[in-house]
Amino acid sequence: MLVITDQGEKLGVLTKNKALAEADSRGLDLVLVSPDTNPPVAKMMDYSRFRFEQQKKLKEMKKKQKVIVVQEIQLSPTIEKHDFDTKSRKARTILEKGNKVKITLRFYGRMIVHQDLGKEVIDRFIESLQDASTVESPVKLDGRSLFAVIAPKIEK
Repeated sequence: MLVITDQGEKLGVLTKNKALAEADSRGLDLVLVSPDTNPPVAKMMDYSRFRFEQQKKLKEMKKKQKVIVVQEIQLSPTIEKHDFDTKSRKARTILEKGNKVKITLRFYGRMIVHQDLGKEVIDRFIESLQDASTVESPVKLDGRSLFAVIAPKIEK
């Protein structure tokens, strides 16, 4: 097998026993890097330190990750102005936190006949949040409900 030291210099092609003895004399582990090549490549390294560095990188990557949550705001086709403003303020705080908002408008009973009123309410809601959000998924009807998803506006 082709043996590489921890500094990156090639020792050449050695037998498995010689490579293990050489790594042991340096106080390092022999790790098979590429077993499928001809000859197989092995590297001398401190394996426990290598694993520690890998775990440290993983932790750092997870720390930088941002989980985006989708929160739901429910509206009604017959919503009054004050309730509309309250829900609009709540949606604005959700967007300022960096989360997405799913706007749901459910039709009850015979309200389904007036889908145009529901669409107007959702459009007005999206328009009230226009300065803080972008429309990710436009208004669509699914069964007895209208849905839309808005995301926070990305600042450059």
